[in-house]
Amino acid sequence: MLGSKSLLFKQQKRKRKNGKIKKSKRISVSAKEETVAEPYQIAPEEEEEEEEEDEGFSLKSSAQSDSYGVQPLGNLYFNPSSHNSRNTGLGNLQTLTDELVLDILGLLEGTHLGILSTVSKGFYIFCNHEPLWRNLVLETCKGGFLFKGCWRSTFVSAYRPSFPVLSFGLKVRDFYSDYLFQSWLCANLEMKPEWLERDNIVRRKGISLDEFVMDFEEPNKPVLLEGCLENWPGLEKWNRDYLVEKCGDVKFSVGPVEMKLEDYFKYSDQVREERPLYLFDPKFAEKIPQLGKDYDVPMYFNEDLFSVLGNERPDYRWIIIGPAGSGSSFHIDPNSTSAWNAIIKGSKKWILFPPDVVPPGVHPSPDGAEVASPVSIIEWFMNFYNATKNWKKRPIECVCKAGEVIFVPNGWWHLVINLEDSIAITQNFVSRRNLVNVLEFLKKPNACTLVSGTNDRVNLHDKFKNAIEAHLPGTIDELTLKAEEKKAQQNKPSFWDSVTDSNAGAFRFSF
Repeated sequence: MLGSKSLLFKQQKRKRKNGKIKKSKRISVSAKEETVAEPYQIAPEEEEEEEEEDEGFSLKSSAQSDSYGVQPLGNLYFNPSSHNSRNTGLGNLQTLTDELVLDILGLLEGTHLGILSTVSKGFYIFCNHEPLWRNLVLETCKGGFLFKGCWRSTFVSAYRPSFPVLSFGLKVRDFYSDYLFQSWLCANLEMKPEWLERDNIVRRKGISLDEFVMDFEEPNKPVLLEGCLENWPGLEKWNRDYLVEKCGDVKFSVGPVEMKLEDYFKYSDQVREERPLYLFDPKFAEKIPQLGKDYDVPMYFNEDLFSVLGNERPDYRWIIIGPAGSGSSFHIDPNSTSAWNAIIKGSKKWILFPPDVVPPGVHPSPDGAEVASPVSIIEWFMNFYNATKNWKKRPIECVCKAGEVIFVPNGWWHLVINLEDSIAITQNFVSRRNLVNVLEFLKKPNACTLVSGTNDRVNLHDKFKNAIEAHLPGTIDELTLKAEEKKAQQNKPSFWDSVTDSNAGAFRFSF
């Protein structure tokens, strides 16, 4: 039964099969070989306590059982009849994978999904899968939406506000599916303590600009900086009431839609899904000038050479707001820039890999234009986090809290998940230390697909280079020569040879 607070998730290894991996699909691929999960199993009630102490997962206190009664496939072994209503409900389509069934249903309009859900118990479950209705809302409600507790109700109310929609699902007995169950599981899992305890990033407070450049920016190492935001008005003022009052009816970018801040907070308070929508707006300071006055760029990041382009520069600063569980899956920051991220409210878990180490479960395309990764951040933690424990080049990790700033060097892979309701500011920048890298990136043959944040991707390299030469003549040649000399001297021990987990007693790295 689904009442257990402790879930077993086991894995067995198999050889990798050939085939393409699509972006944002459920995949279970480690760095060396593919792993396929055996069916989930819910432990019998009398064994809950023992399993919870061992290798089980804990659910959030607010978690409710799956709305439609979906159970993990492992529970089928406890069913004396071995009956799975998934198969009888789908008829001849039962041979298709759950993922393929959902891909087909994703081609339908809302009305047709609703009609098909009445055909059988199996179709009822599939047609009420929340991500299907979420996609419909995001595709059709570009001007925003009022969340009504679930995506199906939200979609219906957008077109027929007075139409009654059940706020609860009808339970279907004996429906077993790992794929559908995992969507619910990822939305309701607590972060395991072991996912949060590793702390191995350098932490600094009150260092000089020269120290920052020499110890971190020049060698391209992450660092967490304390005490940088003490004079920020936003650190004290930025709460929900203040932001809603200041922003009023102005709409911000939330995924593919635009929403008023008040409506977004209503959504984030209610939603329980594995990939909560993230408010991530690059024009917040232009929309609400006061927000741009409520913070100052820390002195370590004042040099931003993209500023020579004026209004033609790519997007470079964002306000970020999201509930617990929201965040960004593994990515490298755009245009080979470095970045800083300042937490104003809440806290975030960070995991960073250097440019030469691709995170497990992440598969960039050969040209770097696309990245295939697990559907949700929690899914990555469930399936791949433990794989990094024995790596020689272990990731840099930390929990960054309000008032702290993290420096993310160019080219580093990083994942971020909000541990609570969070508000942050982030900016990408180009300094003399990474100018050569940025110029090389912008002139790549496939720059039209790689460059982001601007409408003129093809000509950005020439515009930027010409502007730098006009404002800082000789700088590019000087930095190019230094970069070539540095490459010739790369025989020193790597940064990773000196990294030691802060909890092991050596010098401390932490956010």
